[in-house]
Amino acid sequence: MKYTIIHSESRGVANHGWLKSRFSFSFAAYYDPERIHFGMLRVLNDDIIAGGQGFGMHPHDNMEIVSIPLFGALEHRDSMGNGSVIRPGEIQLMHAGTGIRHSEFNPLEEEGGFLQIWIFPEKHNTKPGYAQKAFDTNAMKNKLLNIVSPNGENDSLTIGQQAWLSMGVFEKGQMIDYKIHRPENGMYLFVIEGEASWNNETLKKRDALAISETNHICLNANDTLQLLLIEMPMQ
Repeated sequence: MKYTIIHSESRGVANHGWLKSRFSFSFAAYYDPERIHFGMLRVLNDDIIAGGQGFGMHPHDNMEIVSIPLFGALEHRDSMGNGSVIRPGEIQLMHAGTGIRHSEFNPLEEEGGFLQIWIFPEKHNTKPGYAQKAFDTNAMKNKLLNIVSPNGENDSLTIGQQAWLSMGVFEKGQMIDYKIHRPENGMYLFVIEGEASWNNETLKKRDALAISETNHICLNANDTLQLLLIEMPMQ
């Protein structure tokens, strides 16, 4: 088993006034040669956008992009004609494929926060695509709910990679036991809120655990815990 704990305060930082970001991996002006990616996971950005502000139209290609609103709202428009507003409880998945342009804005007066995740695709130069889905947050209580998978299993969104994303909210004292789908995969656990314990280590709000060469993980909720787990190929 190999693992690394990434403490929240060690992440990269950017503050543009209208945008405040924390970077789990090298991104934009933040560069750390030890944190380029973890397996096929390339980006996990923790963004807060001021009311009425956002990213104008910009391009992406050959990347699977997942957006998870944490509070507020995020308005999406793209070159395929899609336009929608997503809120907490909804997940957005964009297949950049051969190329797509999109914009992301906060349509509200108050701040909005979301996680943006980039995963390298299994195949390059595929047809671009877009999907979003509202999930029942009650189904995340004391269990990990699969929100993204390669085959859309359990009514999840379908991603172009052998990757599974799951979210859950756990009461204090609950145990989380997760078994990976493929032995060559690794896992990246991100504590959105709360605190967890694993292997005599404590994971606090916005801490992460990158782990590979194991077939399962077991951790405990030290208090109310909101967790994101990303399973992806290491090569």
